[in-house]
Amino acid sequence: MAAIWTDQAKFQRWLDVEIAACDAWAELGRVPTADAAKIRANARFDLDKVNEYLAITHHDVTAFLRSVADSLGEEGRWVHFGLTSSDVWDTATGLQLRDACDILLRGVDGLSAVLERQAKAHRDTLCTGRTHGVHAEPTTFGLKLCVWVDEMRRNRERLAAARDAVAVGAISGTVGTHASCPPELEELVCAKLDLGIEKASTQVIQRDRHAQFVTTLALVGASLEKFATEIRALQKTEVREVEEPFDEGQTGSSAMPHKRNPEKCERITGIARLLRGYAVTALENVALWHERDISHSSTERIIFPDATLLLDYALALFTDIMDRLIVYPEHMRENLERSYGLVFSQRVLLALIDSGLARQDAYAIVQRNSMQSWKTRQLFLDVLLGDADVTTRLKEADLRALFDYSFYLQNIGATFTRLGL
Repeated sequence: MAAIWTDQAKFQRWLDVEIAACDAWAELGRVPTADAAKIRANARFDLDKVNEYLAITHHDVTAFLRSVADSLGEEGRWVHFGLTSSDVWDTATGLQLRDACDILLRGVDGLSAVLERQAKAHRDTLCTGRTHGVHAEPTTFGLKLCVWVDEMRRNRERLAAARDAVAVGAISGTVGTHASCPPELEELVCAKLDLGIEKASTQVIQRDRHAQFVTTLALVGASLEKFATEIRALQKTEVREVEEPFDEGQTGSSAMPHKRNPEKCERITGIARLLRGYAVTALENVALWHERDISHSSTERIIFPDATLLLDYALALFTDIMDRLIVYPEHMRENLERSYGLVFSQRVLLALIDSGLARQDAYAIVQRNSMQSWKTRQLFLDVLLGDADVTTRLKEADLRALFDYSFYLQNIGATFTRLGL
């Protein structure tokens, strides 16, 4: 990813655009075929010379063009013929963003594969489902991961759409009128570069495309933050149902040798915050003055490399976390039982309703016994067995049968089937 955003790589893509334009002009009969061939064979730039010229011109495109001209003879007059700076810059940026997005898509695919594997491995690993941080009902760790699998599939679709949005070029000349470079030239150049075409440009490619791209990166980052936050919560000492990998020789604290902190997941949380900030900047770049200004340029030199690098890193980091995640099924089972069987309260409620009680009356009975179980730390089943309002309607054997964790495993298969797992 870093290689895409070096100055060398940027100027090389600029050169690719310029050469494609010369070849297209030759196909249209405006540039001699022999001159286009010489340009294609000999056009070069020297990064040191570009920087030397930049100190004079204070304009990176003209500095670049000077360096390219150094590598050519008379045929060099055709380089940048009819074009304006944004034709080259924006089209080359489309190449960079397209290539960066391809790397990110591979990262998403790699993470998705690990999530799918872990989901299948823990399909029947019972754990507590929590709402508001409080025990709700039993679920499985695999089902929890299925939600992440599905979300990453949606993220892939979003990222692929964002790739299509930014993988476009514009060779439309000043203020986008095609006065100095006909639409046919633009079509030829973009076809040579395997880019789509900005159908209506104003000298620059419209920045709603780039805002879609960066906000999509922020959304993928938000998903990673969501997953990482769950791991952080499950790694609390009082919970300890999972842990991120902790390598031999790793330390968690300079003062407390016992510490095993979820610092990798915390790192991902911080990265997600940066990505959201870049998304705001990208949205601010949509509104430019008239046919264009360059207020977007200074920010894009930062947010495009940084955002793609950060997400690429976060995807790789979280893929490693999930690949080597430490799971404690026995702790999950212990935590399930810490609420004295209260996770079965809905099953008792429904059984009482089935027995003929009005819902409100059944709810009051179950809630009353639930509160007693919490207060006295008695098993919920034992409290219920001591309540005549319950035992006159439910046989003891039927009541005990409600307290069965395997019941919650019966229907999760539907989710796995829907996901093709």
